[in-house]
Amino acid sequence: MTPHVTVRLRSGAVRGRQLDGHLSFRGIPYAAPPVGELRWRPPAPVDPWPGVREATEPGTPAPQLAQSFADVTSVDEDCLTLDVTVPRAPGTGRPVLVWLHGGGGTNGSAATRDPRRLAVSGNVIVVTPNFRLGVLGCFGYPGLADGGTYGLLDQQTALRWVQREIARFGGDPENVTLAGESYGALMIAAHLVSPTSAGLFHRAILQSAFAVMGSTPSHTFIPGVPALPPRWSSADELAQLGAATAAEHGWITPGSDPESALAQLRRVPVKDLLEASGAFIRPSFGGPTLPESPEQALRAGRFHRMPLMLGTTRDEARFFVGLFADLVGNPVTAESYPRLLAEAFGDAAAEVAACYSLDQYPTPSLAWAQICTDRAWARPSWELGRTLAAYTGTWFYEFADRDAPPIMPLPGFPTGAVHASELLYQFDFPGGPSLSPAQRELADGMNRYWAAFAASGVPAAADLPAWPEVSTGHVQSLAPERIGGTDYMAEHRLDFWARLP
Repeated sequence: MTPHVTVRLRSGAVRGRQLDGHLSFRGIPYAAPPVGELRWRPPAPVDPWPGVREATEPGTPAPQLAQSFADVTSVDEDCLTLDVTVPRAPGTGRPVLVWLHGGGGTNGSAATRDPRRLAVSGNVIVVTPNFRLGVLGCFGYPGLADGGTYGLLDQQTALRWVQREIARFGGDPENVTLAGESYGALMIAAHLVSPTSAGLFHRAILQSAFAVMGSTPSHTFIPGVPALPPRWSSADELAQLGAATAAEHGWITPGSDPESALAQLRRVPVKDLLEASGAFIRPSFGGPTLPESPEQALRAGRFHRMPLMLGTTRDEARFFVGLFADLVGNPVTAESYPRLLAEAFGDAAAEVAACYSLDQYPTPSLAWAQICTDRAWARPSWELGRTLAAYTGTWFYEFADRDAPPIMPLPGFPTGAVHASELLYQFDFPGGPSLSPAQRELADGMNRYWAAFAASGVPAAADLPAWPEVSTGHVQSLAPERIGGTDYMAEHRLDFWARLP
């Protein structure tokens, strides 16, 4: 029988499990269920509970529909819970790492990955919250207060929970690192500029943050997808989108005043709302939570100054080209390549074609994936890193194991160091692929870098290569038996891309 351990919180006692080398507490409520009249409102305080609450099973994922990249469906709005993973060895004042999952803004949950290796090897406490997604996290409507920021507000509430409660688990509330990947990293960019996030965390790690700064040309996120605007929308723009969407889907009675329309919207079944979830993944600015666009605020240095880490994977876009083009029977071909270039880059298409000529790559799909990686991921990430480095200590990495086992296999498509492939080195995924001994060694090194950063604000660990700040031009390449500097600008042809819009 697995031994149990009880921790008393302000809201009540929770009983977790003592496992191999760590303690696990799962499904702890950090706010009231955002249901009924609490839909599209800031998180409300959780009601205290009597006795001891079992904290041995994960909480319900935020409402979401299954996707080709995420086979999870949920329509339960009672989702504001978090997990806490603690090294089993006695200790107090440990660094805390709060992890925000990815999933494109519509999918994901805390339960998909096990952070025990990071917690135990790094001697850190890892907190993984669920938060509202898609149409429930970023919806806006005329007269709806805080529209577009409910997921952000959930995360702030989880961070306040950490401030109140983490010392009871042996953590230091004055040493909190906010880390996340993909959509989670995008949200961290918002926290860096949100005045209501001030003081809730002290360092940040942004892994594969997509398009924090600037727009994305047609087809360079997913082949077939038009040009994407910046990842931030104004509150007015979002309210107009919400009104148009509600009318189109028949969620409101035509001619309803804003108050009655919102009452109707709060009664729409979750499964119906989720049909429009993909349109509501951009946090909005112009309100008290996010007064201005993070892109503008970061460029101007108007953000919470703290040590920062960020980076990308070597072959980010192969995930999107492989999954949404090749695996659906619509690979990029020699015939379609010029059309994609023309639609993405206009008058500069010939210049891009010369720089990325098809004879350099095994297939046209891999050529297009390289363009997408360089233009949609490497360029904006490098620009973000250099922007941040002008104001605070910043470290940049590239996960570069091109033999990394993908979390989601893409049969017949060479994935390389694909988007999210580094997560398998940081976390355990139930039923996921295994790592070779050399990859395990890299994983251990990465976790020690991340833990050192969480502890001290510098990714410096004994017996690991030095990692200079990005202000020196240094990018730390992370690959088995090849940790050290790399020429990121040359690798991703950033001088070439700097001359193009």
